[in-house]
Amino acid sequence: MMMNNINGRKQNVLMFPWLGHGHVSPFLELAKKLINTNLFNIYLCSTPANLGSVKRAQVNESITFIELNLEPLPDLPSELHTTNGLPPHLMPSLKKAFDLGKPRFSEILAILKPDLLIYDMIQSWAPVAASAFGIPSVLFITTSATMAANMFHLYLKQDVAFPFDSIYYRKYEKKNVKEILESSANGRKDKDRVMQGVKKSTNIVLVKSFKEIEGKYADYLSSLTSKRVVPVGPLVVDPVDVDSEQNRVIQWLDSKTIGSTVFVSFGSEYFLSKADMTQIALGLEMSNVNFIWVLRFPKGETNMTIKEALPLGFVERVKERGLLVEGWAPQAKILGHKNIGGFVSHCGWSSVMEAMKFGVPIIAMPMHLDQPVNARLVVEIGMGKEVVRDHKGVLMGSKVAEVVDEVVASKLGKNIRDKAKKISVDLMTKGDEEIEFVVDELLQLCTSGHKLRRVGALQKAKSDGFMIHSWFAVETEV
Repeated sequence: MMMNNINGRKQNVLMFPWLGHGHVSPFLELAKKLINTNLFNIYLCSTPANLGSVKRAQVNESITFIELNLEPLPDLPSELHTTNGLPPHLMPSLKKAFDLGKPRFSEILAILKPDLLIYDMIQSWAPVAASAFGIPSVLFITTSATMAANMFHLYLKQDVAFPFDSIYYRKYEKKNVKEILESSANGRKDKDRVMQGVKKSTNIVLVKSFKEIEGKYADYLSSLTSKRVVPVGPLVVDPVDVDSEQNRVIQWLDSKTIGSTVFVSFGSEYFLSKADMTQIALGLEMSNVNFIWVLRFPKGETNMTIKEALPLGFVERVKERGLLVEGWAPQAKILGHKNIGGFVSHCGWSSVMEAMKFGVPIIAMPMHLDQPVNARLVVEIGMGKEVVRDHKGVLMGSKVAEVVDEVVASKLGKNIRDKAKKISVDLMTKGDEEIEFVVDELLQLCTSGHKLRRVGALQKAKSDGFMIHSWFAVETEV
């Protein structure tokens, strides 16, 4: 049961995600859930490059957006202060620019004086800055609990096998392990950032998950971090109204039959190699299904058209059953459409959660970082099948076609389709039960923060020679 307002007022929460679109989105969805309880005022802090697209969406007016203006670097102008479309080689520069924003973030804390900070894994300096003002902080992990548990296992028990056999890396994915352990930017290893970020979290860690799917992995993560892991639910973006260009996609999909079409998308932060793009195209052409394929290219790095990027004659050969879209498509709207029968996905966690919400089976094609782990989880729970590469990590069009046809249309894929639908029904039945528990936890932390600031003010009053009662003036509402 949720607690009531503390001291008769709403609690002010500052949310501070990493600059990735896949991070901003779940922070925003959590913000909406908290706002709906009528117990919190929410401030969401990010760069103008990220907030621009968020503000254009239909967002609750009770959420206040706070711009963090980072200094442009020689190779990183302000419009690239986001991972959305960022060329991969500029990621270290983005992390450096983010780190250099610490003084400005401290100024934001000093002005807002929030009751609580909810922060992301990369910026372990954020909770340190908050503690200087007596503000409690909570880490929000936007990856799967499975991936987080696997990552901390690699950090802490590298020479010991992960205790869950269904989660593993294939030989050609070992570079993922190396990247997890060794990646660094601005003189700091990501491993150190993450470990410190967890250490600074006050009592609990939030994770975008729910216990029915990842309970055992959340428990293992808790044992590794010595923090209580609190699932917040799937936090899936609701479908929104689309503009005329995006509506063209929906109209095309309307013309197909129920369950006949796959949606193909690999997220906003990964760009397919020419070889992978070719094999996916060949696989879709060999399959017997319709498809909507969203293709993306790094900002400013190519003038190539979609037609030029794909095999010669492909666009003409598939024009009756394939729709090619450059840049962005209304993913939630598409996945929620009755004519979608499968999702060819890189298995980014937000995409997996969306597929779960809408009951869409997944054709898994993981590329890097957390995606292989998420793909294994999808297979473990029975709502998808992976397109397995050869021993050198080469993707084959024939395997793409085989798995697409099986998952979407064949009798062999019926169990997968049924499982995806069951998970969707279960999520609908659950509603927001996780959020009620999350709210109680956050309100307790806000209360502890009030006490901490009062003690700090009392100590300062004593040191300044003031009367003890002077600490009563500390409570400040934004």
